[in-house]
Amino acid sequence: MLSRFDFPEGFIFGAATAAYQIEGSAFGGCGSSHWDTYSATPGNVVRGESGARACDHYHQWPADLDLLQAANLDGYRFSTSWARVMPDGVSINPEGVDFYDRLVDGMLARGLKPFQTLYHWEMPSALADKGGWTNRDTCHRFADFSEAITRRLGDRVASIATINEPWCVAWLSHFMGIHAPGLRDIRAAARAMHHILLAHGLAVERLRGMGQPNLGIVLNFDYAQPASDRPEDVQAAARWDGIFNRWFIEAITRQTYPEIVLEGLSPHMPANWQDDMATIGQKLDWLGINYYTRHLHAHDATQPWPHLRDVPGDRPKTQMGWEIYPEGLHHFLTRMAKDYVGDLPLHVTENGMANADLLEDGRVSDQVREDFLFSHLAATKQAIADGANVQGFFYWSLLDNYEWAEGYDKRFGLVHVDYDTLVRTPKSSYHALARALARNDQGTAR
Repeated sequence: MLSRFDFPEGFIFGAATAAYQIEGSAFGGCGSSHWDTYSATPGNVVRGESGARACDHYHQWPADLDLLQAANLDGYRFSTSWARVMPDGVSINPEGVDFYDRLVDGMLARGLKPFQTLYHWEMPSALADKGGWTNRDTCHRFADFSEAITRRLGDRVASIATINEPWCVAWLSHFMGIHAPGLRDIRAAARAMHHILLAHGLAVERLRGMGQPNLGIVLNFDYAQPASDRPEDVQAAARWDGIFNRWFIEAITRQTYPEIVLEGLSPHMPANWQDDMATIGQKLDWLGINYYTRHLHAHDATQPWPHLRDVPGDRPKTQMGWEIYPEGLHHFLTRMAKDYVGDLPLHVTENGMANADLLEDGRVSDQVREDFLFSHLAATKQAIADGANVQGFFYWSLLDNYEWAEGYDKRFGLVHVDYDTLVRTPKSSYHALARALARNDQGTAR
């Protein structure tokens, strides 16, 4: 079993959450977000569930931070809700800012490093009404929000990520329609794919001007393989790799978009988008990598561009139906180092699995999650040995929580949450990780 001592000195082990998924948007003067309205529309979310109460982290945060500390974790990756900080997208809500102030102080009091994410998908409804990420003005409003919350928290956080998973913000939400705002429109998707990166660049520019250190972005990656060796299937996988994996990192590091994706999106891009690429290509201090699974792709001529379909793989699946493929994490860590960022610090900012966990006699046994976690830690260790400058690993997620369009059905947490009573119960995976990260007795930790 791997332990803390198998990783470089100073390596950060943590867990991650997101504001809308755990806090409870009904509390603390939080404004309406497009997730509140998306979930209120029949057919979008399982049972029409929302994040109105979620895990009530807004009130239970001290106990949740205690769980992080008791697991021997070093850091906590959290997000600050735009709709809580600025309910109308522009005006400060003092109660919301005060909450995050207390939360960050609570982390520091427990010896936890605060790793902040500015945007984990809570678009204030007032800005969604004006087009959200299809509207260029939203990018400037995001820079305003970034400045406002950083003026309050920036002196105490260990790092700031601008955006979490821009692919989900743009493609999943505007092309596939699976997340808020639930659009299925290639023109909206093309604009969102560009504007979310412009928002990142403007925020980095603004925060750099304030002297804020340690700025990055969190990208999600999906291992794309062809379903066969037929040339058309190879091309389908390459197209998906361009859309999911290359679009965002190449914009930031090369100030270009992949031609294989522009073949489909170019007619729908905002006018003069090329003029924004220098802003998008702001220097990063670190890169966050979220990784969960792989997909196999086949060409499908019956479908419009990008002309592909998924083919089931043969690996064991998680509760989400995602293949367990830890080799993909090693692939992306080494690929980013080799092809894009060199020795730039990398963090695995999310990696985890959903499982149909059951609470029985006050316990939750989730051996499958323990196996998942430690196989991905092993892939991370191997990537470090192969030259990737990986400096942290954050498990998704600390708590079972609101899993977006899946409602409360899918459980990703190290800690079980009873959604009726809100009682937290650490799972066997939590205890296994705590043992692996113990500092006081090296022999026991191993």
